[in-house]
Amino acid sequence: MKTKKIIVAGSLVLEAIYPHGSRWDTPRQRAGKSKLSSAAQQRMNMKHSFQKLELMLAANFKPGDLILTLTYSDAQLPGSRTRAESRLKTFRHELSQLYRARGRELVAVFNTENAFGEGRWHHHFVVQNAGLDYEQIRGAWRWGENIEIRRLKLDSEHSYESLARYMCKEARERPGLRSWSYTRSCLQPETETFTVPDDTPLQPPKGALVYEDAREQNEFGSWRCVKYLAPGWDRGAKPKPRRRRKR
Repeated sequence: MKTKKIIVAGSLVLEAIYPHGSRWDTPRQRAGKSKLSSAAQQRMNMKHSFQKLELMLAANFKPGDLILTLTYSDAQLPGSRTRAESRLKTFRHELSQLYRARGRELVAVFNTENAFGEGRWHHHFVVQNAGLDYEQIRGAWRWGENIEIRRLKLDSEHSYESLARYMCKEARERPGLRSWSYTRSCLQPETETFTVPDDTPLQPPKGALVYEDAREQNEFGSWRCVKYLAPGWDRGAKPKPRRRRKR
C-alpha cells in the first residue's frame, strides 16, 4: 500500500503518492521506504512563506483578477511600517465599501514592503475583480497620485508561485518578518491524505497545465509529486475530486 496526499487550492492541485512502511518490512526495507516518503513529504509540506502564499492566491484568485501596486507621493511617505500598514488598512476599508455597493465581499491578499529598508514604502494588493474602474480604485488610495493595476495572468511562465515569490522577496532577506496577510473572506486550501494500492497511478488529467512533475525510485519503491492547474483553470473552473477515499 502507498500514501496519497492531495492539496487543492482553487484550480491549483498538488498530488503526491509515496510508500509507507509495513510491520512486515525488514529494517533495511523500512529505511529505504522512509527515505522515499520523507522526500515526497518535504515537497508537499509547503512550509515556506511563499509556498503558503501560493496556495492562498490559488484558492482565491483566477486569471483576470487584479494585482495592485500602491505607492506614495513624496509628501505622503510614511515614516514607519506601522504607519504604512495603518494606511493600507484604511484603503482596505474604503475598497470594501465600494465592493459592498456592488453586492460583493472584498477578498484580498496584501503585503507591505520597503525594499529592505533602503527604498520607498509600497504595498502589493491582490483582489478579486468586481468591475471597478481605475479611477474608483485610485480614489480609495489617498496617499499617491498613481497606482499600478494589472490583471492576474497564468501560463507556462506565469504562475501563482512566481507571484508569491515576488511578494515574499523582502521576507527572504528579513527572517521572521510577517510578509503578507489576507482578509477573513479568503478561502483556505483543502488537504486530504489516504491510503491507496501500490499500483495506483498518478497522472495529471488531460488538459492540465503542469508546473512540476518530480519522481524518485529505489529498490524499495518510488514516489511521484505533481503540481498543475486543473483543466478549466482559464475559466475559473474548480478541479473535480480525483481518486478520493471512499466514505
